Amino acid sequence: MHQEITLPALTDATLTLDGRVALLTFNRHDIRNALTGSALVDDIVNTVAWCNQTPAVSVLVMTGEGSAFSAGGNIKEMQERDTVHRDGPFGGDVYQVQQKYREGIQRIPLAVYNAEIPVIAAVNGPAIGAGFDLTCMCDLRIGSTRALLGETFVNLGIIPGDGGAWFLQRLIGYQKAAELTLTGRTIDAQEAHELGILLEVTEPEQLLPRAMELAQRMAAKPPQALRMTKRLLKAAQRQELPDFLDTCALMQGICHNTEDHAEAISAFLEKRPGHFRGC
Repeated sequence: MHQEITLPALTDATLTLDGRVALLTFNRHDIRNALTGSALVDDIVNTVAWCNQTPAVSVLVMTGEGSAFSAGGNIKEMQERDTVHRDGPFGGDVYQVQQKYREGIQRIPLAVYNAEIPVIAAVNGPAIGAGFDLTCMCDLRIGSTRALLGETFVNLGIIPGDGGAWFLQRLIGYQKAAELTLTGRTIDAQEAHELGILLEVTEPEQLLPRAMELAQRMAAKPPQALRMTKRLLKAAQRQELPDFLDTCALMQGICHNTEDHAEAISAFLEKRPGHFRGC
């Protein structure tokens, strides 16, 4: 008997579930899916928390509605920080702005970094500033030929306040990350692919089908092993080898004692797809 799954209530994004794959679509194309001046921070954070707590979900795909993936920060709000948008994310003294960043957009990198499932960015168009950083926080990125990416904060006299300088250099190395961050230049999908930022580049109409195909391929694996493998990949970035091997041994002991492992072995020997229950 299948248990009914309740999706979280979102404000500026839509969430659908296709099998074990959740698709989060940013739905503020009127402001090019800017992460500030919208409820997208809450929507992203709440969706990741829901995925972590929902065993029936194995992969999360993020994309944008309209022409942009995300324009990052709302520049109009920055311009009007001392007038119309005094209470917005950029208004206030040094301490107030610091607190707004910590309580606002900085919740996204912490949430995505701690996602227990693979997260795929389907970059349908421009991903600029914090929008670009969001893609770098994901495990995999597939881009449309219309994608345009840029670590552009320095152009506006600010720094990557959402942790972008931390993520980008781990993705492509310090030197290239420094060049992109310190010049603030934007790159097209082809260059992003050559740098290893984008895993693949597709025609616009093929972007979401390809992202979902990749997500479904992951989601077809034993759910517990998939989540543990994601955790191991993250742990490998911060643990010394002896500690990491201890973690591997413990998780492997868990996996060897799951019903899904036994089913996977049977399916392999019988040359058939596995039927996994997450236990």
